[in-house]
Amino acid sequence: MSRIGKLPISLPKGVTVTVADSVVTVKGPKGELKQSINPAIEVKVEDGQISVSRPNDERETRSMHGLYRALIHNMVVGVSEGYKETLELVGVGFRASNNGQVLELALGYTHPIFIKLAPEIKVETKTERNQNPLITLESCDKQLLGQVCAKIRSFREPEPYKGKGVKFVGEQIRRKAGKSAGAK
Repeated sequence: MSRIGKLPISLPKGVTVTVADSVVTVKGPKGELKQSINPAIEVKVEDGQISVSRPNDERETRSMHGLYRALIHNMVVGVSEGYKETLELVGVGFRASNNGQVLELALGYTHPIFIKLAPEIKVETKTERNQNPLITLESCDKQLLGQVCAKIRSFREPEPYKGKGVKFVGEQIRRKAGKSAGAK
């Protein structure tokens, strides 16, 4: 039995879950999320808990058991508490600003980069003197938030020699030594 899959998910106050036609819908104070699941996996909602079970021990159903439990748990946490990621722009002249749902980045290229974000994501940029610019993204959908953060980071990934680029706050960059001077 999957260790993750057999754990029940407790529902916080204000969160409702409905299962109909292999689609799990989770509603809460932060929003509403839907996830279609494989018909072989059974989801039950009873006594303020969600349990995920599988009918047999075939390889495919075993792999989906823990996956769908984790996805449903992420949905429950997302609609009750939400998810938040902060990105830091490290480099001379790197800037970030937002106008509504449009994020503008200056990352050392000849042109600024404009990204139109989904309405489910709240964006906030912060620039202080002698500090690296910060981009804070909030959403109830963990998958969407991770995908947007990865896209922003892909425009200028941190490089190992000077550490310049877009990185997550608290992320450790593995640094390399440059050329050694005076080698004969």
